[in-house]
Amino acid sequence: MKRMMVTLAVFFLIVNAAWAGTTKENCGCGIGSMAFEGKDGLVSQLAATFTNGIFGNQTFGITSGTLGCEKPYSFTQNEKLNLFVAENMDNLAVEIASGQGESLDTLAEIAEIPAENRAKFFTALQGNFDAIYPSPEVTHTEVVKHIVDIIKQI
Repeated sequence: MKRMMVTLAVFFLIVNAAWAGTTKENCGCGIGSMAFEGKDGLVSQLAATFTNGIFGNQTFGITSGTLGCEKPYSFTQNEKLNLFVAENMDNLAVEIASGQGESLDTLAEIAEIPAENRAKFFTALQGNFDAIYPSPEVTHTEVVKHIVDIIKQI
């Protein structure tokens, strides 16, 4: 048994040396990644991945934007946009058609459109009104999807 443990230890040391220099992008963010930060090699990456997985901290880190993780921008923004558009469907339709208004200003603020790009954003929305509001039965989620598509093009 002792011989097998020594053989395994030597094997892992050789593998670790052979894989030195690999990046930590393989193990993601979380407590394990933070604990093994600066340590390259397969064994360190496996230990970081195992630690992240066993404690289930990556999920928390990603949703909260902590533990070296970034909260997905699109998730946060779409949540705010969904709520705003759902509550302001009629006002937005009128203001998108005219290319100006308070609701459009708020929409641009929520979508974090820089001030210098807002006129272009409003013009793009106005020019795509028929795509954003294709029918009176359009849902707020469809409107948000179309608006996000336009934001990606700006």
